[in-house]
Amino acid sequence: MTLDEDLVRSVDRVVKKTRTTRSAFTRDALRLSLARFNIAELERRHKKGYEIQPVNKAEFCIWEDEQAWGDE
Repeated sequence: MTLDEDLVRSVDRVVKKTRTTRSAFTRDALRLSLARFNIAELERRHKKGYEIQPVNKAEFCIWEDEQAWGDE
């Protein structure tokens, strides 16, 4: 893996402050990046699904009575 010197210096400053290692910092950063990627992919698929099959205006009206909280 090739990293530019400025990035390595920035990482070194952070690991020094957090008392960790480059490897631990990198593992955490990669895990967070993968999680963000996975969430973005799920959101993209969700959006695509609704573009293919939009919500019908009457789709949820059968549940309106179920939403009554009894405070009326």
